[in-house]
Amino acid sequence: MKYSVSLAGAFASLNVQGTPTSKTPRVSLVRDPGCFNGDRIDRRRVGELLDKLLRVQFDVADPVDVFRRYFTPGERIGIKVNCLSGRRMSTHVELVDKIVERLISADIPAEDIIIWDRMNEDLRRGGFELRSPGEAVACAGCDVLGYESKITVHRSIGSLFTKAVTRLCTAQINVPVLKDHGIVGVTIGMKNFFGAIHNPNKYHPNRGDPYVADLYSHPDIGGKVRMTIVDALEVQPEGGPPYQPEWVEKYGGLLTGNDPVALDRVGWDIIEKRRNQRGLPSLKEANREPTYIHTAADLNLGVDDLSAINIRRS
Repeated sequence: MKYSVSLAGAFASLNVQGTPTSKTPRVSLVRDPGCFNGDRIDRRRVGELLDKLLRVQFDVADPVDVFRRYFTPGERIGIKVNCLSGRRMSTHVELVDKIVERLISADIPAEDIIIWDRMNEDLRRGGFELRSPGEAVACAGCDVLGYESKITVHRSIGSLFTKAVTRLCTAQINVPVLKDHGIVGVTIGMKNFFGAIHNPNKYHPNRGDPYVADLYSHPDIGGKVRMTIVDALEVQPEGGPPYQPEWVEKYGGLLTGNDPVALDRVGWDIIEKRRNQRGLPSLKEANREPTYIHTAADLNLGVDDLSAINIRRS
């Protein structure tokens, strides 16, 4: 899709997700398995599913009002996608197109939107069209956007941060994929920001604990996330993070919420249930329980107790 200013118009939290929320954690899940036509995505139905998700989560009549509430003209909005696995198990282009359309309808100029991930080549393999900053809408990897020259040290993290989080964008929309991870258990919202640092390979030991939580707790990471929309159109409960077609399921889902830890916890539960249905061991039995989610709760980033989360399904 080509974007231009002529297009008018999760933490998935729409409060700052790097800080705990005083409200009851709420996570919404909507599904439409009919959004697939064979292996192709129906763009119209994905847009309808996105709008439904926002109505369910925020009790609004017009989903664009959600974007107007949390994003202001004059800000530059980053959209962090996950394109590690190529076209199939990456963030779907069709979903990002619809998010961009709604941002523009909320009076965010197309030139102030940047779709980004770790590398240009990952974005290209994920099906995204590369465009330089300043274009409408920009789409570029951190290898092009650049990293800061000085190491940021924060808790257990010592990394060069991408300029996409430090200076190019004032707010972020996180659009991760719901899938298994062969080392850290699951990769959903918080871990998606391993793509914001130059050395993510350093932080996979001990199932990513405490590294995922520590990174997300930084003000330039979770502190700038206004919204997370988890792409569960296809889910992979085993064999991740690479695309493994024998494990991919057309789930037809999207998730969002007001608490990043609660959102990851609900996503983890979905993966566990899909594994159970396939006769696979639990992640704990497989020795890769994603304990970093509990650590994030211990850091007061959110709630990891499923019984305390208001889960809306539609």
